[in-house]
Amino acid sequence: MNAVLPILLLVLAGVLVGGVWSLHRQGAPRGAVLLTAVLAVLATAGGVLWLLPGAGQ
Repeated sequence: MNAVLPILLLVLAGVLVGGVWSLHRQGAPRGAVLLTAVLAVLATAGGVLWLLPGAGQ
């Protein structure tokens, strides 16, 4: 299970990045786009940091 969580976070980040792009193209309010972008960055950072040696043990 420990190896699956960072992969799931990176998958979530990819979905969120796609959501950011879609929201931007549809002309969504800037707040919604920024919130989704921040969540994508957090998911990416969490997934990458989890993969670092010594993290997530």
